[in-house]
Amino acid sequence: MISKNQIKLIKQLEQKKFRRREGLFVAEGPKVVGDLMKRTLPVAVYATDEYTPPQPGISVQRITSDELHRISFLQHPQQVLALFPVPVSDHFLPSSDNLTIALDGIQDPGNLGTIIRLADWFGITHIVCSEETADAWNPKVVQATMGSIARVNISYTDLPALLDTLPEDFPVYGTLLDGENIYSQPLTSGGIIIMGNEGNGLTEKVRRRVNRRLLIPSYRRDDTAESLNVAIATAIVCAEFRRRDSGCP
Repeated sequence: MISKNQIKLIKQLEQKKFRRREGLFVAEGPKVVGDLMKRTLPVAVYATDEYTPPQPGISVQRITSDELHRISFLQHPQQVLALFPVPVSDHFLPSSDNLTIALDGIQDPGNLGTIIRLADWFGITHIVCSEETADAWNPKVVQATMGSIARVNISYTDLPALLDTLPEDFPVYGTLLDGENIYSQPLTSGGIIIMGNEGNGLTEKVRRRVNRRLLIPSYRRDDTAESLNVAIATAIVCAEFRRRDSGCP
């Protein structure tokens, strides 16, 4: 049986202040929990009898389906909920040899989780977030990554200050409405790609530091959507970078 204190702790971890205080985050479902177990050991695992840990030696506290429903943040709980330590974020400096994604004020947990998943798909191992970006360890973000959060390093920093530490000719890409068509611009195999807030795009401080301005063109000739969803835009940009890098015309 799960205790009231355990339930209280889990429910508190929905809030950023408690995740920071406890240094823990929640993951749910065999896929997400299993992927995270490959990276780090969980602090606690609560699971129904149908769940089997993917590796031996994992301590599991067995609970009923009703108890799992009580502690889950999902509409349809999936066998297991686990608590993991929030990774320590080391200072990260982008390299011109690899692509890095930077996020400038992304707010929607679904968008953030999808971008983390996209980074994993396109082999981008690090995402740098501005301090105004949503918390990557929010349960909604973790679930939206579908396990990719176990394979992508995420750090939070003062983004303009980080950009100021880069060499003057370091490739800093940003998607802007006054940018140049991404399909006709030269793209490097490394550098940093900055994606902006869902409603306002890049902040002025970050915009001033972009030295390669990109536009994803619309192919409608009449009225069209005002803009693309930021996660979709990230997918298009990453796909074009990887297409070029693979030598495709």
